[in-house]
Amino acid sequence: MLITIALASGSLLLWPVVQGAATAGLNPAGAVQLINREKAVVIDVCDAGEFAAGHVGGAKNIPLTELESRLAAVVKNKALPVILVCQSGARSGRAVAIAKKLGYDNAQSMGGGLAGWKAAGLPIEKG
Repeated sequence: MLITIALASGSLLLWPVVQGAATAGLNPAGAVQLINREKAVVIDVCDAGEFAAGHVGGAKNIPLTELESRLAAVVKNKALPVILVCQSGARSGRAVAIAKKLGYDNAQSMGGGLAGWKAAGLPIEKG
């Protein structure tokens, strides 16, 4: 009985760590700091319809399927931080791998995506 209680309490203590790993990436506050202090470029990798429905202010839209061919034209300075965003953070994680392959070493995914941005109470643009 004591072993069961110990295992149950241990798993409950580890749950936030496991859940945090699923939403790994830059948090919205960190993204705002990069945008304001280091002039980070925000790239939304959602399709055009999702982008029009709502996106981070000032973000540029490059769908994930076009990222490899269009990123260099949009972000010419590879030394600038690049923040990749999608709706939930899943596509932007894949986008980071593409950006790093292209030489953007300061590319980061925003953990939680646009949903995390909204949950933090930060404004979005539509259109």
